Amino acid sequence: MSGHSKWATIKRKKGAIDAKRGKLFTKIGRELMVAAKEGGADPDTNSKLRDAIAKAKANNMPNDTIQRSLKKASGEGSTSEYVEMTYEGYGPAGVAVMVETLSDNKNRIAGDLRHYFDKYGGNLGQTGCVGFMFDRKGIILIEQKDGMDEDTVMMDALDAGAEDFSAEDGIFEISTTPESFSATREALEGKGYEFEQAEIQYVPKTLTALTNEEDIKNMEKLIEMLEDNDDVQNIYHTWDMPEEEVEE
Repeated sequence: MSGHSKWATIKRKKGAIDAKRGKLFTKIGRELMVAAKEGGADPDTNSKLRDAIAKAKANNMPNDTIQRSLKKASGEGSTSEYVEMTYEGYGPAGVAVMVETLSDNKNRIAGDLRHYFDKYGGNLGQTGCVGFMFDRKGIILIEQKDGMDEDTVMMDALDAGAEDFSAEDGIFEISTTPESFSATREALEGKGYEFEQAEIQYVPKTLTALTNEEDIKNMEKLIEMLEDNDDVQNIYHTWDMPEEEVEE
């Protein structure tokens, strides 16, 4: 999710994760399986898998659950063929929405998404209709803990290849190019940093405020429906969510 307060957004996501941990682990498990199938089950030689494992750990996914996903990808147990697809559309009042999916049935997920967008005041568009409103970036978020010096973290991040660094609400945000994300994340991991979030995202270039109560309700419902769909991995949007909407 995108919001103007990164820490508030994290707290909102963490709350949702606590309520739906099983569903989240299922989705991350799919990412692990796809990464392992594409590049092999050895993270030492598969950077995409290393990134997926880092995401799993950032979300407190148990090691044995991670290993089960890797075994499935290696042929131990039945596994479906999942295809990665990104869908683009408009939510209420023209809010741009990007939806990343992993599905074993393209017709099903396309139909589901079209239904959600139509029902809640938006429409599913063609590839490229809103993509230009986002930048593709690696985003690493680190919670500032006692004794953690901002200047030191910034220098470590820049030395590791970060493109930008900022601090807000007790969170350090480190951004990278998609190409340098893995190397930067691994360098910081090597220095002992733990991540609240570490993944490549679509970052909105500008945000859209919603003032109409019906639009706000529909946007909330659209996000909820998308999050509840097992085939949906990530949702990015340009809605400038108010603080009261994202804080726990």
